[in-house]
Amino acid sequence: MKRVNTCALVAAFLACTSLALIAQDAPAAAPQARRPMPAPTNLQVLPKDIAPQDLMKMMFGYSQALGVQCPFCHEVNEQTHQPNFAADTKPDKKIARTMIAMVQDINSKYMTQIDDPDAKPADKTVTCGTCHRGNTMPAQFVPKAEEHGNAMQMKKPE
Repeated sequence: MKRVNTCALVAAFLACTSLALIAQDAPAAAPQARRPMPAPTNLQVLPKDIAPQDLMKMMFGYSQALGVQCPFCHEVNEQTHQPNFAADTKPDKKIARTMIAMVQDINSKYMTQIDDPDAKPADKTVTCGTCHRGNTMPAQFVPKAEEHGNAMQMKKPE
């Protein structure tokens, strides 16, 4: 009885080892070729010659800054269930264009005038996340309650 169990264990071990060796020699599956991204169309605020990869990075940044996904601004095609990036049917896309133009204007006209040698470039750049902080609507600023004992504290004008 002991001999049968030993033979069964040896046979099982050899079978597992053989399978492991065969699996190692098997050629790896060829990676699926990715379709090249199509050239962007209907760009009205962003540079018309922007590389598709750079546009996708930019859009990812916007989605992170507002806590949204593509369908927030882009209409989804009912047949393909894919965003139609060129369509202008959603009001949020028009708002986004206005806000992008505003951020570009602030950065080019005003933030470039900040002359602070200690400030890093990121300290002198406004982004969507500066105000939105992951929300579709920026939170309303509410000042902290007055603290007592601060000699430099400003008093509310009466």
